[in-house]
Amino acid sequence: MNTKTIYGLYADDDDLLKAIKSFNNEGIAIKEVYTPFPVHGLDKALGLRKTRISDLAFFYGVYGFTLASVMMWYMMNHDWPQDIGGKPSFTFFENLPAFVPIMFEMVVFCSAHLMSLTFLVRNKMYPGAKPQNPDPRTTDDKFLMEIESNDVEKVKSAFIDTGAEEVTIKD
Repeated sequence: MNTKTIYGLYADDDDLLKAIKSFNNEGIAIKEVYTPFPVHGLDKALGLRKTRISDLAFFYGVYGFTLASVMMWYMMNHDWPQDIGGKPSFTFFENLPAFVPIMFEMVVFCSAHLMSLTFLVRNKMYPGAKPQNPDPRTTDDKFLMEIESNDVEKVKSAFIDTGAEEVTIKD
């Protein structure tokens, strides 16, 4: 038998979560779920691992801190050195309070922008990428569950039993 992709469309997120629990109890593997907004508890119901984007945020913040420090050193010592209040241009620990806002802002800037870019690239949402969403209604108000299976009738009846509004089969 060949594997087919079966889609079940739901109108409510609670119905979707109940259906996912029912499918997990029956041993039917769920390939993907498309929702118009984040659904609380969906990641646990699907058994997804914790995302590592927070780990990347730390490294992006370190990059921002390093970039800010190098930028300030270059500007204060090579680009436009000035004697301010009789202090040397870059005595880091004596002038640290003046550098904190710049370093903080660069940490936030780099973390936020690079995490956004990482998210877009990781999810293949960059310009020119082929759309992955099988039903555009999931960007408005519907919830879609995608399952790949050889036993189409079992999955179809499971979708109907769990309250799916529409069941679609694709080769």
